[in-house]
Amino acid sequence: MAGSVEKIRSYKDLLVWQQAMQLAADTYRLTARWPKEELYGLTSQARRAAASVPANIAEGFGRGNRGSYVQFLRIAQGSLKELETHVLLAVRVEIAPEAEIEPLLAQTESVGKLLRLLIWKLVPDQP
Repeated sequence: MAGSVEKIRSYKDLLVWQQAMQLAADTYRLTARWPKEELYGLTSQARRAAASVPANIAEGFGRGNRGSYVQFLRIAQGSLKELETHVLLAVRVEIAPEAEIEPLLAQTESVGKLLRLLIWKLVPDQP
């Protein structure tokens, strides 16, 4: 039915989780082109941070407690900022060209907005 709101039955139903999963997959694809000597350095750090975002959204959802859920969403926000920093550092140290990371940074911005909105909906009196 057009315009109806579907019930969220699983974290997989959340747009923020779906976008975060795409961001993680895109991060893996991007970092696959980075130098092999960075595999245990910046590549590993960026991948871990990217994978942490949807994982924390899912874990928080599974806790069944609003306070825990919000805590895990905030951890996801932190991982998102960590990913942004690793990707920006990759540009600074000339591992990746800026044009290559711009789409990924746009995705991080979108996921960040959705995380903030979800937190606000769960805890509306928070800044």
